[in-house]
Amino acid sequence: MTVAGKTILIMATDGFEESELFGPREILLGRGAVVKLASPSRSPIQATVHDDPGKTIRPDLTIDEVLADDFDALVLPGGVRNPDTLRLNRQAIAVIRAFADAGKPVAAICHGPWLLVEADVLRGRKATAWPSIRTDLCNAGVIVVDEAAVTDGNIVTSRNPDDVAAFTDALIRLIEAKSGT
Repeated sequence: MTVAGKTILIMATDGFEESELFGPREILLGRGAVVKLASPSRSPIQATVHDDPGKTIRPDLTIDEVLADDFDALVLPGGVRNPDTLRLNRQAIAVIRAFADAGKPVAAICHGPWLLVEADVLRGRKATAWPSIRTDLCNAGVIVVDEAAVTDGNIVTSRNPDDVAAFTDALIRLIEAKSGT
């Protein structure tokens, strides 16, 4: 599988689950993709490893600077605070809708599907997520399943940090299918 030359956006803020951002990022970079990180500001953002502080990373651009046309796919890491904060950010939700409306791959893991619910892009689709938010997904009209990675149309969802490899492979397959490679 190759995503060489594809430009992938990761959108996150403080409280993202460390392995759910750094894991896909490293895999995608290793396969030749260009990966950019957007956050509400350009200040470094702090990961969590479960509830403990993790690594920091400096965003490449702000969410306000994102143009979906500049990217081939979007990745939304979980963690509890990260998506809970971003779902209140109107521009973050607009970015998710822009990717989804354009039919571009959108991938959300763990608590990340909260953002897809907020953007109203999961209704009637099959998806998975962290167990504690599955009721939220059901209430938003999502067909919830318990699988490592679920692809429905242009959206990939996954359950938890243990699923990072399956999640990233599903995203790569979707990017390749969209680009005909």
